[in-house]
Amino acid sequence: MNIIKKLPGPLLVFMGACSLSFGGLIVKSFEGATLWQILFWRTVFFLLIISVYLFITYRSKFLKSFYNSGIPGFFGGFILSFGFCGYVFAMYNTTVANANFIIQTQTIFLAIFGYFFLKEKISAITLASIILAISGILLMVGGSLSPGQMTGNIAAFLMPISFAVLILVVRKYPNVDMVPSQFIAGVFALIIGYLMSGKILISGHDIFLGFLAGSLQLGLGFIFITIGAQRTPSAMVGIIMLTEAVLGPLWAWIFIDEQPPMIVLFGGSIVIFAVLLQFYYLFSVEKKQLNTN
Repeated sequence: MNIIKKLPGPLLVFMGACSLSFGGLIVKSFEGATLWQILFWRTVFFLLIISVYLFITYRSKFLKSFYNSGIPGFFGGFILSFGFCGYVFAMYNTTVANANFIIQTQTIFLAIFGYFFLKEKISAITLASIILAISGILLMVGGSLSPGQMTGNIAAFLMPISFAVLILVVRKYPNVDMVPSQFIAGVFALIIGYLMSGKILISGHDIFLGFLAGSLQLGLGFIFITIGAQRTPSAMVGIIMLTEAVLGPLWAWIFIDEQPPMIVLFGGSIVIFAVLLQFYYLFSVEKKQLNTN
């Protein structure tokens, strides 16, 4: 763990984004497992690697880390669990490109929620970003009107919305550690997957994919980003995270020949531009604050 912490923050965030980008490909590669069985086994291995990380980080204070996160941490984890469920549901029912582009709207949702719940003003640039993002999403989902795929598109919004809520909780209670919240989210997602799946026995091939999805893709991805974000400006973190939106559809195209329609790529490009515009604004604000201090 000390070796990881010595790596540059932006590099860790990039490694985390690369890890997360394989999520869609892995979910699409399951052979016989149902949606809820995938969620269950993915979460089993996610909880294992997060537990190892928490034990190494907190050692004897492992249990106390959950106590210290308190009600805000519990609430944030509960909300994030719906994002975990929505991610698997979306990747199972719509294209990797659609899901990845929609997930990148988390910064836009954060600005909207910040306006309503934290009384933060929305600048002209942020308003333009919101309008552009909505336009891009309408273009993307407009070509996906089949009931199954549209449901997947809607489910994809659970991830950026839940993540934005979690960040709002952290901003409201800055002393809350996000990692115990992620563990709590995993526990709730595990329970949901177990109750909805009916049976949890699947093939060895699919269990191995569950291991890849939960440990290497999701678990390491979150750990890299959590550590890297501590030493990286927030606007830069957001820009680097766009790597996930670019690489996710690329892996699906290379390995399983999933080619998104041009209208999806065009709409997704508008979403990415909107997010970049918002990050430019955030970077400018951070720069002014540093100059003032």
